[in-house]
Amino acid sequence: MIASFSEAKPLIVVAGPSGAGKTTVASRLVDRDKRFSFSISATTRSPGGNEVDGVDYLFLSQDEFATMVSNGDFVEWAEVHGEKYGTPRDQLDSAFRSETSLVLDIDVQGAIQIKNQIEDVTLIFLMPPSVEVLVERLRGRGTEKEEKLIEHLQNAREEVVLAKEFDYMLVNEELDRVVAQIKEIITVERETNPKGIDLSSEIRQFQTGLDIVLEDLLE
Repeated sequence: MIASFSEAKPLIVVAGPSGAGKTTVASRLVDRDKRFSFSISATTRSPGGNEVDGVDYLFLSQDEFATMVSNGDFVEWAEVHGEKYGTPRDQLDSAFRSETSLVLDIDVQGAIQIKNQIEDVTLIFLMPPSVEVLVERLRGRGTEKEEKLIEHLQNAREEVVLAKEFDYMLVNEELDRVVAQIKEIITVERETNPKGIDLSSEIRQFQTGLDIVLEDLLE
């Protein structure tokens, strides 16, 4: 059964390919507007950089994650790039009690799962400005070996096909601009949301660019 979150406190999902900048966008939205709160995802991967357990992610062992799956403690979960990620149900409960709109920064698979379970949700697909920018962002992390970069790009090609399942697609070229667009979607355009947009041209263009880059990398 599809659940209703709250008409007054909508659930916002920001998803897109790895490197699209969804975490940065979601964090800026929450930092600048107290009407929004951030959903902390659980993951089996190790902390990176200055990440703090319980703040950036809930870092779990494989066994702990499996137990939560068995207990039905996740609204959604998926395996991405060899690690598991999930959204704990208690994150939604906490947001409801605090009367804020919960912002989920999750992968595309998880976004589709959320859509199938929760009635009052707005799905926003975040795209990088170009394939070149996506590659630059992934390389800029300093942790992307060539085979991992290829895996991310191959996944991105599959993920953009699912953009048609989202309510909106935004291009993350300038951080403050895309944050302002999300706020406008939630506060102004929500009632007139067309629930479905034609992204075929943008998707084909992005996929073509990915194919060219992947062909060069795989040679």
